[in-house]
Amino acid sequence: MGDYERVLAMRGDHSAPRITYLEGTLEIMSPSLPHDSIKSTIGRLVEVWCLEHDIEFLTAGSWTVKNKRKKRGVEPDECYVFSGFTAPKRPDLAIEVVWTWGGIDKLDVYRKLGVPEVWYWEKSAIRIYRLRGERYVTARASVALQGIDVTQSSRASSTGRRRAGRSATIGLRCGARPSGPRPGSGVSRDCSPSSERSPANRPEPWLGS
Repeated sequence: MGDYERVLAMRGDHSAPRITYLEGTLEIMSPSLPHDSIKSTIGRLVEVWCLEHDIEFLTAGSWTVKNKRKKRGVEPDECYVFSGFTAPKRPDLAIEVVWTWGGIDKLDVYRKLGVPEVWYWEKSAIRIYRLRGERYVTARASVALQGIDVTQSSRASSTGRRRAGRSATIGLRCGARPSGPRPGSGVSRDCSPSSERSPANRPEPWLGS
């Protein structure tokens, strides 16, 4: 992994370009604006979901996850840790936006690194992969975030590039909220646009307890 380590050292602490390594093969990619817009929209849904459901999380971004013995290294587009926050060895969830295909099968990299769940966004749809034994299998629902609606992520990623960040995030927040009133308040969690509500009837913003 000598060449891989040298390239990482030359890049320093910058988040781009993203570098993937698999058994002697290096792949270097510079993400585009649409690519990063999509990964950020999906990441916002994950974070809003965690806040609305009181789930502790660590945002790890494009954390360089590598294993010299297994000759692998990868930098997810986004990744999250949901347990073992003191000294995590790998993310619990990695997110990849497939904008253009490279030469390395990233699932093969993640597999040997032991990342339990990977989301692949491609063509406005998200596929969930769960690690079972020595291979990934597709799953209909997330285990890392049980109950999250990944189809909302797919819809949001398609529209997020056409909407301002605040409007897109409000839409994600409303979709992620548990049903019913805000705990302890009796206030309905109204998600209609603010322009449709008078100030006197507008509920206070809420993003979890």
